[in-house]
Amino acid sequence: MTAPGQSRWREARAAYFAFDRYPSTKGSAVHIGQMAAALFEEFGGGLLGVLGGGGLPRYQWEPDRGVEIARFDERIPNLIDRAEAYSAWVAAHLAPHVSTLRVCHVRDPWSALPVVTAPGRRYRVVYEVNGLPSIELAHTWPLAPPATLARIAALEDRCLERADTVVVPSGVIASALVRRGVPEDRIHLVPNGADVPKETQRPRDAPERYIVYVGALQPWQGLDVLLRAFARLVDLTGLRLVICSSVPERRARALRRLAGRLGVADRIVWRFTLPHAEVAAWLAGAEVSVAPLTGCARNVDQGCAPLKILESMAAGTPVVASGLPAVREIMADGAHGRLVAPDRPAELARAIRVLLEYPDAARAMGERARRRVREEFDWAATRAKMAAIYRSINADIEINN
Repeated sequence: MTAPGQSRWREARAAYFAFDRYPSTKGSAVHIGQMAAALFEEFGGGLLGVLGGGGLPRYQWEPDRGVEIARFDERIPNLIDRAEAYSAWVAAHLAPHVSTLRVCHVRDPWSALPVVTAPGRRYRVVYEVNGLPSIELAHTWPLAPPATLARIAALEDRCLERADTVVVPSGVIASALVRRGVPEDRIHLVPNGADVPKETQRPRDAPERYIVYVGALQPWQGLDVLLRAFARLVDLTGLRLVICSSVPERRARALRRLAGRLGVADRIVWRFTLPHAEVAAWLAGAEVSVAPLTGCARNVDQGCAPLKILESMAAGTPVVASGLPAVREIMADGAHGRLVAPDRPAELARAIRVLLEYPDAARAMGERARRRVREEFDWAATRAKMAAIYRSINADIEINN
């Protein structure tokens, strides 16, 4: 087995680092796979550094693509300690390639710091910002000391300042970065995508009628709002709520307790960490897909680019979602589903009920949504936009060398 920092392939011209497990059932892993594919197709392979664990191999060689995958799998309970250890790991794996790299693509400040500060750096850095930990940790870690969040924000600013190109999936995130001082001419909008699936078979254990939520269970996702809205649909006795959680069952305990208190626990079908193809089948069989994002700073000020909405649209399923600015970049109210004010269970329940009561109109919305994804948001178009950025960087390197 290759030792840490000693790559099997010493001629890497491209590298991609992300503080996320890959592969996994989370939307971030889908995004990593698509963006890394664009990078390695453009540069003839390279090094992919990600998180491991869960039985994934520490090193993996894909000779057909010329890609080496290295995974950081140290079990360190404290997030900040784990992130710092990961940064040191990135530096060790980056070092053998510094002289040959042309582009290094990073996805978070823990990956970016060792990349932008590497001794002898001549390569260009693409910093892809899907979120800012200094904002998101305030929601997932409410007891985080303000001083810690301030240090993370300073780290983000340092990495953003030293990156050559910044890529964002939504205009809202772009505006947030401009407010942080990132020059507009260094920011490129490359939206998330989805593939319109071929015909999928309905899951064998699917309820006759159901609405569906797909994704993780962080507080900003609004699952508590959805459960309260679902409790208002109790008169629809045959209706079920299917929750396809991308995270393990243990993280759903608080939500399951809330469902019990609301009296809807026996009407909810939970599915955990399903393969992506199975999630697509649940989406396609649903009458409505729900994305009840909250109106918190993470979603409104920072912004987001919900993959769950695009994948629901690709499946031809109408969406009821919070009408946040980032969501309006993807779907239009009345055309592809319904947009409602965030954090209002009664309004969310009413919008779901209307779509259920008018199935022909709902199906028409789903078809328009599928067409919009096919024409504007498919993954091939996203990869092409990234490839154009890489080609521009490569051409600039050629001119300046």
